[in-house]
Amino acid sequence: MKKIKYNQVRKVQPTHVEYSGLHKNIETDLQLFVYDETQADEFLYKKDIESLTAHVDFKKNNWLNLHGLNEPDIIKQIGDYFSLESFIVNDIINTSRRNLLDEVDDLIFISIKSILPTKNNHDNIQVEQISFVLKENTLLSFQERKGDFFTHIRERIRTNVGIIRKKKTDYLLYLMLDAVMENFFITIDTKEDIIEELLLESKINSSPIILEQIEKHREDLNFIKRSIIPLKDALLTIKSVENENHLVSSQNRSYFSRLHQKCLELLDQIEFDMNSLESASSFFFSAQNHRLNEIMKTLTIVASIFIPLTFIVGIYGMNFENMPELKYKNAYFVTLGVMFIICILMVYYFKKKKWF
Repeated sequence: MKKIKYNQVRKVQPTHVEYSGLHKNIETDLQLFVYDETQADEFLYKKDIESLTAHVDFKKNNWLNLHGLNEPDIIKQIGDYFSLESFIVNDIINTSRRNLLDEVDDLIFISIKSILPTKNNHDNIQVEQISFVLKENTLLSFQERKGDFFTHIRERIRTNVGIIRKKKTDYLLYLMLDAVMENFFITIDTKEDIIEELLLESKINSSPIILEQIEKHREDLNFIKRSIIPLKDALLTIKSVENENHLVSSQNRSYFSRLHQKCLELLDQIEFDMNSLESASSFFFSAQNHRLNEIMKTLTIVASIFIPLTFIVGIYGMNFENMPELKYKNAYFVTLGVMFIICILMVYYFKKKKWF
């Protein structure tokens, strides 16, 4: 996962357009859907903006989806055709910025982070910025790379399944945001499976690697949380405030209210998982302290047993001439016997007190 440092975002001039992401080798693909309740047309192009925009019909619903942000000139041409402000074009390409929502004149701009676990290693997560521009009868979406986030939406448009072709583009925006949020649920569910394993592992494994994994997943959850909170605020704005341009109809505002509720559910799940990781971390340290106490108790018992034996050895190790015990024939064996009896009695006493 790439860690995004919001306090170190490059200061780019509004007139300067530069892609700041990782997927710099992906060619730009354009896909346009022009549809209404009776008909849906689909157009695919690489870089021919003029041919693509010639099919735009503002009397119908238009969905222009772009994959690949590493060719800023193409995105700038799209911005010019749809009258987008230069700072919006810059925010589409600059992936270092946090999630945001802007209402500018006759459009709504939303930029969010989509998060999924990596295919080969579910311990890591992959982050992609997706931006949306909602205008009258038009929705523009910009993705860093190709993915299957919106495949089911395309199929609904092609086959006229559901109510998508009966609704305006604000409903299409709802479906796309809902698809992105499903990725959050998938990621968190995957994280929860890993967290459960960590909870079990922390009880039986004293390796410091466990603590490193706990901290790593805590950082991932914090990153996901920072991605969801701005989205939650944006959805709250959409569902609560009457748009002056009426881009989101009152009939469809309830759909965005559902998305806002999903954000709250995600944040609750993250909070629960964070508490679980905190419990795993606390249990790990408690287990370490318990093991250390057990070791210290064992060493203390051994040292306590040898204290009286050392005292006896110290007495009879003194070089005095008048020590009558030294003249006894069996003094050596008697002393060993006394020392052995002392050991047995002390072990019995410690056992009776349940000190080990």
